[in-house]
Amino acid sequence: MQIKSPAFEDNGMIPKKYTCDGVDVSPPLSWSKPPAGAKSIAVICDDPDAPMGTWVHWVLYGLSPETTSLSEGVPPEKEALSGARQGINDFRKIGYGGPCPPRGPAHRYFFKIYALDIELTLASGATKKDVEKAMKGHILAQGELVGRYGR
Repeated sequence: MQIKSPAFEDNGMIPKKYTCDGVDVSPPLSWSKPPAGAKSIAVICDDPDAPMGTWVHWVLYGLSPETTSLSEGVPPEKEALSGARQGINDFRKIGYGGPCPPRGPAHRYFFKIYALDIELTLASGATKKDVEKAMKGHILAQGELVGRYGR
């Protein structure tokens, strides 16, 4: 699946607006239609360059397979977008938490999209690990968009 954002190019710099140095709202995203048989969509954003290991910035799951985009600023609520659920990020909050790296080289932020052949039954507040475990063996297609941000 192809995933993109009008806010930044693949491997481009993420605008400050979508980080802890700005208003810290989620960027707009869009993706290609999932393959036939898809029953739900999940989105995970993480930073593998974080000093303490991969840092999770966003866990969103249970999106309808008809959904092919997210507007800027998905509300940080347990349930959003017609029943989709948001998990807890490594800031220990529900929803999106933008890039907030320490001073130094830019970090990479992977926005990953998954088309699943099941509907995830996880409650709101699940972790990335919970979602990945539930998705195992059920991913029909996936894609990723990488943004960079540094201070």
